[in-house]
Amino acid sequence: MVDFKVVVSDPKTKAYQFDVTGADANKFLGKSIGETVEGAAVGLGGYTLKITGGSDRSGFIMRGDLPGSKRQKLLVSKGKGYSPKEKGTRCRKFMRGREIATDVVQINTKVVEYGDRTIEAILGGEEEATEEVVETSEE
Repeated sequence: MVDFKVVVSDPKTKAYQFDVTGADANKFLGKSIGETVEGAAVGLGGYTLKITGGSDRSGFIMRGDLPGSKRQKLLVSKGKGYSPKEKGTRCRKFMRGREIATDVVQINTKVVEYGDRTIEAILGGEEEATEEVVETSEE
């Protein structure tokens, strides 16, 4: 059984984390960094999410310019996953390819298209606040 933690970053507000299992998790398998997924896979109907990255069970990050889904050693001088202490320093680091496989644990996404309702309303946090405002305005 495949399960992922999907982090949805909303540029307007904040980030939300969802646990996705079963058939919804299978919608992410085979997708690559930069592709879009329907938000219904994480419970956000009407939203469109863009995959921006992720990490595997050991904490190695996914890199968008590395093909496949395997973990590979790369000689890197800058970019995601490595920040050199001196200029010109290079280091050989393990990184995972851009394709989502069963070894991936966390998938990072961002909202590209918004639905009719806000994420807070879908999760149930904002509905209570709006109901209170309606009750006080009627009195």
